[in-house]
Amino acid sequence: MKIIKKFINYCKSCYEELANKVTWPSRKELTQSAVVVLSASLIIAIIVWLMDVVFKAAMSSIYPN
Repeated sequence: MKIIKKFINYCKSCYEELANKVTWPSRKELTQSAVVVLSASLIIAIIVWLMDVVFKAAMSSIYPN
């Protein structure tokens, strides 16, 4: 029974922390962060695609079909 009480107290403290102590970002901050992440992901994807195209061209010139 003691372990069940510990678990319940743990769940209560987790809820208390999430509900009252954590500072959640505003909608504007969240939107800005999402735009930054999406932009960075797009830039990285383009860079990787360009590297793939260059590598494919280099390999095609070395090993012609």
